Amino acid sequence: MADFDGHIGSASPAELGEAQDHVRTLNARFRHFGTSYFLEAVLTRGIFERVAMVSSFGADSAVLLHLIAQIDRSLPVLFIDTRLLFAETLEYQTELVAHLGLTDVQVIRAPEATLAARDPYGALHLRDPDACCDLRKTRVLDAALEPYDAWITGRKRHQSRTRSGLDYFDLDPGTARIKINPLIDWTPSRIAAHLAAHELPRHPLVARGYPSIGCKPCTSRAGAEEDPRAGRWRGLEKTECGLHRAETTQAKGATA
Repeated sequence: MADFDGHIGSASPAELGEAQDHVRTLNARFRHFGTSYFLEAVLTRGIFERVAMVSSFGADSAVLLHLIAQIDRSLPVLFIDTRLLFAETLEYQTELVAHLGLTDVQVIRAPEATLAARDPYGALHLRDPDACCDLRKTRVLDAALEPYDAWITGRKRHQSRTRSGLDYFDLDPGTARIKINPLIDWTPSRIAAHLAAHELPRHPLVARGYPSIGCKPCTSRAGAEEDPRAGRWRGLEKTECGLHRAETTQAKGATA
């Protein structure tokens, strides 16, 4: 079970073993599928009982949202509003939802009472950014994902060293919930081409030098020669918000 104050309970060894076997089987089965065919199979063939997509409505989010909208505009899409996002992100979220005709976008947030008790001045990110992400994002998503047995992410292999070995499927650490990663082999040039070909709205901050966009206090511009994620938690060793607590596939056995 999951609630806001306690992360999803750990799966039993038997449940984990079964889930890992399922991941291996799925990766072997779908390893040669193209993205659109892969998504259609995952969403229409009854492989999972309940699937949601989690989207930040960030720099590249329009691509995966567009691909899913071609198959099922009613798929639940979870959007975490940390209450520290750029105003441009909130505006973009509204614009993109309308453009794609998505019908079940759920904005999820930490309870106001919890934020008032644990981060009353909105300054937790200054002294402990990991705790801030845990409070405003990780626990929020853990609770929201409880009804689902799988969720779709926009992770890509090119984004970081820790993501270079991603398969189409992996597990949330300690749980039997499967993460689905349709864009693992998409490169920046392919993403840009898709955005242009389908005339998809772009996040307004991209043109202002923000190739990777998170919460406003922890995101800065990245130079043309820098890694696209260089502006996230600049100056810190932190590279992830915690939604993906283990970037390596837990049940390899096949490469997507």
